[in-house]
Amino acid sequence: MQPSYQQRVIDEKSELDAKLSSLAYFIESKEFDKIDSLNQELLNQQAEIMFNYSQILEKRIKLF
Repeated sequence: MQPSYQQRVIDEKSELDAKLSSLAYFIESKEFDKIDSLNQELLNQQAEIMFNYSQILEKRIKLF
């Protein structure tokens, strides 16, 4: 059995990946093209940061 903090990291990554997947789906949709360019840029930046964060969590999980 894993310590609770390790399970929290695993759960956090799972939740983050689900949100990232939804965001990526939206970015690829026609609805994304309907929003202004500033919000498009911010959402793209957000997706990139979420991806990097997910990669960091993955590395931490591998260290368990």
